[in-house]
Amino acid sequence: MRVYDDIYDVVVIGGGHAGLEAAFISAKMGVKTALITLDKEKVGLMPCNPAIGGIAKGIVVREIDALGGEMGKAIDETGIQFKMLNTRKGPAVQSPRAQADKEEYRKYMVRKVLNTPNLTVIEGEATNIFLKENKNEVEGVEIDGNVKIGAKSVVVSTGTFLDGVIHIGDKQIPAGRMDEKPANKLPKFYRDLGFPLQRFKTGTPARLDKNSINWDILEEAPGDEPAPKFSFWTEPYGSYWFREGQKEQIKCYITYTTPKTHEIIRNNLHRTALYGGAITGVGPRYCPSIEDKIVKFANKERHTVWLEPETKNGNSIYPNGLSTSLPEEIQWEMYRSIPGLENVILLKPAYAIEYDIVPPTELYPTLETKRVKGLFHAGNFNGTTGYEEAGGQGLVAGINAALRALGKELFYLRRDESYIGVMIDDLTTKGVIEPYRLFTSRSENRLYLRQDNPILRLYKKGYDLGVISEEQYKFVKEIEEEINYWLNRYKEEKTKVLVKNEKKSVSAYDLLKRPEMKVKDLKKYGFEIPSKDYVAEEVEINVKYSGYFEREKKLNEKMRYLENIKIPKDIDYEKVPGLTKEAIQKLSKAKPITLGHASRLEGITPATITALMVYLNLKKKQKN
Repeated sequence: MRVYDDIYDVVVIGGGHAGLEAAFISAKMGVKTALITLDKEKVGLMPCNPAIGGIAKGIVVREIDALGGEMGKAIDETGIQFKMLNTRKGPAVQSPRAQADKEEYRKYMVRKVLNTPNLTVIEGEATNIFLKENKNEVEGVEIDGNVKIGAKSVVVSTGTFLDGVIHIGDKQIPAGRMDEKPANKLPKFYRDLGFPLQRFKTGTPARLDKNSINWDILEEAPGDEPAPKFSFWTEPYGSYWFREGQKEQIKCYITYTTPKTHEIIRNNLHRTALYGGAITGVGPRYCPSIEDKIVKFANKERHTVWLEPETKNGNSIYPNGLSTSLPEEIQWEMYRSIPGLENVILLKPAYAIEYDIVPPTELYPTLETKRVKGLFHAGNFNGTTGYEEAGGQGLVAGINAALRALGKELFYLRRDESYIGVMIDDLTTKGVIEPYRLFTSRSENRLYLRQDNPILRLYKKGYDLGVISEEQYKFVKEIEEEINYWLNRYKEEKTKVLVKNEKKSVSAYDLLKRPEMKVKDLKKYGFEIPSKDYVAEEVEINVKYSGYFEREKKLNEKMRYLENIKIPKDIDYEKVPGLTKEAIQKLSKAKPITLGHASRLEGITPATITALMVYLNLKKKQKN
């Protein structure tokens, strides 16, 4: 019997964006939580792009916020430029993005992690995970090969650290991030238990010296005024906008690659880690290296480069779009072939990094592993890319780790109620063959899963979990009731308007359906309007898109119905009449938790779902 140096309810391994959200939410739910990290001063570090948000990603940040997470509050406080993307398109594809002061963001997270009740930070490397005698339930974690701490649940969110190797040309450096050692011992735990491991790759551009750039010839890319915010609870409450002048913003700049840039890259492709054969891992299709862009888009004359300050007062510039694994001396030549960068100084070279992941098909939608009870995975370790995707997974894993420790039923988000649910469903049903990135196009419910309504979609779930306070719950409920009040009122109230030279009685609701009509314009027709901007915004969106919402709802009704039919954990698929051997094998391996989940597995036919539905209904009648 093992003797533990200390006992915790939940232990989180890794202090990146997934690990932080897991640790914060677990502690918030009142369970004794430990966060194991190699360096407590580096929690919340942004090793790549110093930004939060983006298409779909910004919606995830607001969903994290609606469920009691921290990322939205952190970027609102430490952001240095804010934008709402896709404003020329409909609300379904709009999303906020913010440039961060990465040092201030890190400091925010360090302060938060060191001052959160129920949360202890332990510096060190997690070298093993201990299981109970039955070998299918966690019992504790080993740190640095000697310290042993007990745990009812463990969340593994190791990012790029498991057997991590950095590539710069033909140079290879064992590392989890630049200048940080990798975690080389934990992979043995997974291999010994028979978990498959995949090799993935990502990368980051060089960092440039601000003072060596010719800014005068570059195109400005300013932020938005008013600046969008991420957290519903950042002042002013109940609005997704900063007040005018409330947030000072910096400018970013745009430049472009040139034919000379492309020539340098083509001439040295054989010296890159990717095309030279040193890298075996699969890289992200949607965030490719510059050499990948040159090869795959050979006819494109130039590629956009965004020059983004990493901090408000520092010298480091992030050249977004110029990730590479070229040798360092070629990098200098390549960067200097770009307008504005003719005399640029590289503060740090670009690099690619390879690391191990466990395929997310090894997980339930709760992010608990199918092989080991109480073991959860989150973040890059599940094959995703991006701080926001990591944070969303960390939140769900942390909630469920706490629920498992408390002996309560686990929680999951459906794909029809959140982008976090879309992501986790994609990961656990389809798996990954490359680093996964969220897009609005991945959701069949994107008219409903908008950037403006996460708090309305998820606040009741947050309240039921105990991560939204009574005061917050009442505040949002009152806003929801106010939105419904105005929607109903506008359906009833009418006025006379001229339609084809004839005065007709028209409701405020029908008036607002007109493309050019805004809520504020209703005053011209004698109607009152909501006093809160957020209420007015929601009323307008709900009226203008009501027909589309109804159509989307009908198209997805069958899927929603299937999502509500749970499959018992102890089901024996061999006993289900009408299933093929292939279906039995796939269902037994995947262990879907609902019929909806089962329907999205590769190779599962409508006939299989029908057979399962008949069987489950029969079992339900027999019980009753």
